[in-house]
Amino acid sequence: MKALISPNEKVSLPDGSIGERVAQVEPDDKIFIVAEPLFWTDCADNVVADQFYWDGVEILPIPPAPPAPDVTKEQLLAQLQALQAQIINLSV
Repeated sequence: MKALISPNEKVSLPDGSIGERVAQVEPDDKIFIVAEPLFWTDCADNVVADQFYWDGVEILPIPPAPPAPDVTKEQLLAQLQALQAQIINLSV
């Protein structure tokens, strides 16, 4: 299998690092010529486009995002009121 790497399309990872997008995955006999900076690289059979990324050396799975913190309705309303106050101050 081959993975098509798109270096211009960055993947932001939960730890703050950046990878490059795996745009497509094809069997070895189905790859086609691509324009630079795109390139093909060998990959495992389980690699899926947009679920894996290229780190410059190897293809790795995109880890899940950390769970969102629990936020209460009251906290969200307080944040909204603070933002509304900032907007009002900008328009004065």
